Amino acid sequence: MATDNTTTFPLTEQAYRTLRKAIVQCEFAPDERLRVDDLSSRYGYSSSPVREALARLVEQGLVRSIENRGFRVASISVEGITDLTRVRVLIETEALRDAMKVGDDAWEERVVAAAHSLRLAEQRLGEGPIALDETWSERHRAFHLAIYSACSSQLLLNLIEQLFDNAERYRRYSARFRTASRKKSQEHQLIMKAALKRDEKAALGLIEQHIIETEKNVIDSVKTMHAQDLAQANASR
Repeated sequence: MATDNTTTFPLTEQAYRTLRKAIVQCEFAPDERLRVDDLSSRYGYSSSPVREALARLVEQGLVRSIENRGFRVASISVEGITDLTRVRVLIETEALRDAMKVGDDAWEERVVAAAHSLRLAEQRLGEGPIALDETWSERHRAFHLAIYSACSSQLLLNLIEQLFDNAERYRRYSARFRTASRKKSQEHQLIMKAALKRDEKAALGLIEQHIIETEKNVIDSVKTMHAQDLAQANASR
């Protein structure tokens, strides 16, 4: 049976949220086949909401539809994260610019609270990739959504959530191949301070640098992953 806390939503929405979370958290490998019957049995939904959920995930880039052959999890590639980063920079800098122009006291309170919550989670972390810590990941997402939340374009906000989930899957998958940890608390604090000061140049520069730095770390990890796969393939010959 489905165990995700989505039982107040319609079945299709429940199935969508459950599958999205599972894919973002890398419970399914890149390119893995997603069979409707298997997913229905695994999560306790009938085939109809599962198919509709998969169709939505195709639109968001987390799943691929293979003509006459069902669905597969989206691939992981250097080209994919590069393209994703380019679009994230364009969308998120525009949303932050708008949020700083129209953000009110309530927006500032959301940003400060989210930054504080994220900092506390990071202070409690030990060694190891922070992207694999569930509490940190949730608060990290909340912080990024908070700084854009005053943006007057709902379409931009929807795109940001979609792109963030795609980036989160890359981060989580690549974390296991990462050789160096990256403490992000200071980066987020600087972004918060610049945004609250309405310092557009500093805030937009910081968020762009933050997104690009994530890209660099993921690319290094993906290259390490591919090198390991190649070495294993050669050793098995």
